[in-house]
Amino acid sequence: MGFLTDVQTLWLVLFVVFLVAELVSLGLTCIWFAGGSLVALLLSFTSVGVYVQIAAAIVVSVVLLLLIRPWARAHFNKDRERTNAQSLIGQTAIVLEEIDNIHAQGRVLIRGQEWSARNVVETECIPKDTRVTVQAISGVKLIVKRGEKL
Repeated sequence: MGFLTDVQTLWLVLFVVFLVAELVSLGLTCIWFAGGSLVALLLSFTSVGVYVQIAAAIVVSVVLLLLIRPWARAHFNKDRERTNAQSLIGQTAIVLEEIDNIHAQGRVLIRGQEWSARNVVETECIPKDTRVTVQAISGVKLIVKRGEKL
């Protein structure tokens, strides 16, 4: 006869599986379910029924996921360096070829590289030699906002 009951063993295994999955992925997704499993494991040592343990595991996991995950992601990712393309967002570029979304044309120069570009305002053309600010990146195109003419 073992030290743990079948239910306690199940909660312990789930706890370890979620912890290992979090250590492997480092995505801040599985750790919350490990927390729920740990609460259920602790409850299994009391006279609380299995359905209450399951409910507690679900509630604790969801609460941790919704309340603490956003804070944790911001805290742990604050020093993460953005990718090269992401670092272009907010930067200024110069229009090399008029940006005309309707005719699917437009090129800009930013950091010595040419990029295809689209205007955030669908119906507005941006003439050559205008400064633009990169608002987003969609595939291989920069989404830009008009600045002033050079």
